Amino acid sequence: MKFTIGYDIGSSSVKIALVEADTNKKIAVITEPQQEMPIYAEKAHWAEQDPEMWWDYLCKGTQRIIEENAIEASQILAVGISYQMHGLVVLDQNKELLRKSIIWCDSRAVEIGEKAAEEIGEERFGSHLFNAPGNFTASKLKWVKENEPERYAKVAHYMLPGDFIAFRLTGEIATTVNGLSEGMLWDFKEKKVANWLLDYYGLDTALTPPLVSNFEDQGCVNSEGAAQTGLPKGIPIRYRAGDQPNNAFALNILKPGEVAATGGTSGVLFAVSERNSSKEFYRVNHFAHVNYTPQKSLIGTLLCVNGAGIQYSWLRRMASHTDFNTMNNLAAQVPIGSDDLINLPFGNGAERMLYNKTPGAQFSNLNLNLHQQGHLFRAALEGIAFSFAYGMEIMQEDDLNIGVVRTGNDNLFRSEIFATTVASLIGQPIQIYNTTGAVGAARAAAIQTGGLEAYSQSVSSIDKVSEVSPVQKNEAYLTAYHKWKLELKNKLENLNK
Repeated sequence: MKFTIGYDIGSSSVKIALVEADTNKKIAVITEPQQEMPIYAEKAHWAEQDPEMWWDYLCKGTQRIIEENAIEASQILAVGISYQMHGLVVLDQNKELLRKSIIWCDSRAVEIGEKAAEEIGEERFGSHLFNAPGNFTASKLKWVKENEPERYAKVAHYMLPGDFIAFRLTGEIATTVNGLSEGMLWDFKEKKVANWLLDYYGLDTALTPPLVSNFEDQGCVNSEGAAQTGLPKGIPIRYRAGDQPNNAFALNILKPGEVAATGGTSGVLFAVSERNSSKEFYRVNHFAHVNYTPQKSLIGTLLCVNGAGIQYSWLRRMASHTDFNTMNNLAAQVPIGSDDLINLPFGNGAERMLYNKTPGAQFSNLNLNLHQQGHLFRAALEGIAFSFAYGMEIMQEDDLNIGVVRTGNDNLFRSEIFATTVASLIGQPIQIYNTTGAVGAARAAAIQTGGLEAYSQSVSSIDKVSEVSPVQKNEAYLTAYHKWKLELKNKLENLNK
């Protein structure tokens, strides 16, 4: 039996999956460490991690998954890598780390990105980057140059977190088009590295790594990588992608009109289209999907709802000793619309889809003679579902067609109330898949050039576990959603006063 291995390098943990190469069957998934990895915040709004920490846990986890499943390392054929997006890793000419990684949730470069957007102008960044420059990898590298000039002078290579893991495995430095696009470093119009943005920032264009393609060999595990991980020397890395594009890939979201939905602590919608332009650069982001090529411009439009599952988790903590099943059962006893109790779930920082406003989380119209725990639980589920529907509207305003929505079987969509509310408002069934990002990365490593169609057909039969259909007579959902939108509108208007 032969296997592929997949890594999902998050900011909380490293997940590792072993998949049977011929059948795409999941064999095992493990997590390292058992507790969350630390994030260093020397100042407010900073967030850094040591890339060597990612590597150490990857090595420990690789050895453990091989041992626990009683396989020989020689049975592993290839490697796939998924990783936390938008981070910055810098190495010197000796390929040594120069500093901790500035990771995705660090916001120190916001003002740099905003200034760039103002000076470059929407006409140029919109048509070339499909995004405002923002707080992404390019802006973070500019921050290093401005604030740590002696360190920047030693930079010989910049890269994304997944590129660093590939480097530690192979000794080779490279990146991908989808990786550069998430750092605002890919010019979609010219179909090449956005050197003009690097020039604007005063950054050396020679620091950009060479490009490699997904689903092809991207370098082979060297002696050092093999010794530290237990992997066989010489096997190829065939895939790397940021976590959200990879989650979409794991859910078999590869074609225009397909949407991946994630309802974790925050919520994410990732919609694929074949497009050459956009008119929305601030509330959503556009990235090259894992199967993007200059000839076929498959773009993933990503919308994030920061205040999603964190709202429901907060309620569970407040109702001590209550589990999610109990909460869902109590919520099911309350009618659609929660007897006019309205929840805005936006209590997890600035919301990009609301133009970076921070309305906060709140319950409105609370009637102390009527509303019970079940009302609070249902209103929270509905408020999060309404925010997803609101995000879908933003995507559709940007000329995105939605034909298929898929989600994993380990998040808010396990709640029938939540899933049915979303499905009924968007008028689309939601397919539930039993898979994870690490499994997706492992499966991607087994795909040969041109084999995506066969892969897509095979995982559909393996992973799909259920489907939530929209309620056809959905007037009650629409009425409740309309009231919610009015509440949100009033809240946002009050913020501007």
